[in-house]
Amino acid sequence: MMYYYPGMHGWAWALMIIGNVIFWGLLIIAAIALIRYTKRGQAGSHSHAAPTPQQILAQRFARGDIDEDEYKMRLQVLAESPTSPFVT
Repeated sequence: MMYYYPGMHGWAWALMIIGNVIFWGLLIIAAIALIRYTKRGQAGSHSHAAPTPQQILAQRFARGDIDEDEYKMRLQVLAESPTSPFVT
């Protein structure tokens, strides 16, 4: 049998370093994923849907930017328009 001196040499050191980098990388990724998962489930998240055109029109009417006649006319136009913006 061949004896390769005491301790680690060459590839053993390289594999140990690579193994440690992979281990710590996976540990950090798992911690980040856990933090994101717990924050996503909290109430009061900032992921609100964009307001619909009808809601925007109602807000403008409530602020007094448009009068009642214009509000009704624009609301009717929105009701008659197709729902998808990609319809030709």
